[in-house]
Amino acid sequence: MIENGKREPKLSVLQAIAAALGVPLQDLLRAEAPSRRAGLEIDLTHFQQETAYAALGLPVVRGGRRLPADALEALVGLHRELSRVLTEQSATPEVARKANAQLRVNMRERNNYFPEIEAAAAKVLQSVRYTTGPLSQRGILDIAASLGFSLHYVNDLPGSTRSVTDLKNRRIYLPQVASGKGHDPRAVVLQTLGHFVLGHNDPSDYGDFLRQRVEANYFAAALLMPEKFAVEFLREAKADRALAIDDFRDAFGVSYETAAHRFTNLVTQHFGIPVHFTRVHESGIVYKAYENDGVRFPSDVTGAIEGQPICRKWASRTIFHAEDPYSSFYQFTDTSAGTYWCTVHIESTRSGEFSVTVGTPYEHARWFRGGDTTRRTVSHCPDPDCCRRPPADLVRRWAGSAWPSARVHSHLLAALPPGTFPGVDNQDVYQFLDRRG
Repeated sequence: MIENGKREPKLSVLQAIAAALGVPLQDLLRAEAPSRRAGLEIDLTHFQQETAYAALGLPVVRGGRRLPADALEALVGLHRELSRVLTEQSATPEVARKANAQLRVNMRERNNYFPEIEAAAAKVLQSVRYTTGPLSQRGILDIAASLGFSLHYVNDLPGSTRSVTDLKNRRIYLPQVASGKGHDPRAVVLQTLGHFVLGHNDPSDYGDFLRQRVEANYFAAALLMPEKFAVEFLREAKADRALAIDDFRDAFGVSYETAAHRFTNLVTQHFGIPVHFTRVHESGIVYKAYENDGVRFPSDVTGAIEGQPICRKWASRTIFHAEDPYSSFYQFTDTSAGTYWCTVHIESTRSGEFSVTVGTPYEHARWFRGGDTTRRTVSHCPDPDCCRRPPADLVRRWAGSAWPSARVHSHLLAALPPGTFPGVDNQDVYQFLDRRG
């Protein structure tokens, strides 16, 4: 048992064995198993002692000589894969950042334009004889019915969900009252329908989950702001040199952020104008970002932008210190990558205030309302002397005399919730559907 690593002897026992065998004590302390099979048997024993395996409620398999070698190999291989998946989940922040960074690369390569989703949305609108203008609740009901679904508004939707779909009875359950988190109730319905129109299956990993979410969001925006009419609207505005996200929002009755996202879908593809987009918290942390205009966002070693502090000189942050931050805000910013013009809007949420920014290189500012602004700043980031390193006089006065108590954002440390759909409690969902019959 000691030879096979299944029992750990006391040091005095090891010394006695080493003396009896006439070998140095260190030879008995080597980590390598005496044979491959012995090593596999040891691995199997250790894996089955893990809490994760015990939680599965499966029986313990003995790795003795009666267990065939191929069965032993298969069991250990399965345990290693289980361990890898659980390790990946425990490293959620890194896994999510890498997946998000790769997704952003793919979006940039296609200028954030998805012709196949545009076509799918146009086909759905044609089926319900949509003409123009903001998509009404009646229109959404017609779209759902055309796809074989009925909508049901309830007051006991599981807290981890925005909607729940009963595929057996083709019902989509939605909250009776809007969540208050800035979600357009129409968009929630259309995003849910988008998963089925686009043929999404259960996500295979976190990257697949993010891709499906982006595609469903795109589909909803393409219904709320159809390509044909949105491009016509933008073409007229560009001819007047009056492109404005505010006007785009109002023309289709959507949120500012939805209009800004949709603008990035269409403006490069149809007008050749490169752009960038950010959603930045009042603390200066980037929550969302996209670019195809060469702007250099702060990033970590994985290439991820989300969670990084943005330069204090950028319009996404200077707006919070403006005299009237809730009015139209425009700014030119000189950076190491060139000069950029930005238009910014502030949205208030339960999590604080966020700035939503759309920007473009200097030479394209002439097509936008506010492109003649005189507001201008200079950013030297990533040089730490730009805005990250405190001024020398402040350091002299306070170095060694300050002890801040940091607010820890626990969600950044949390593991990826297990299950097919990250963050969703399956038990709550199944119990909810069971109550609904």
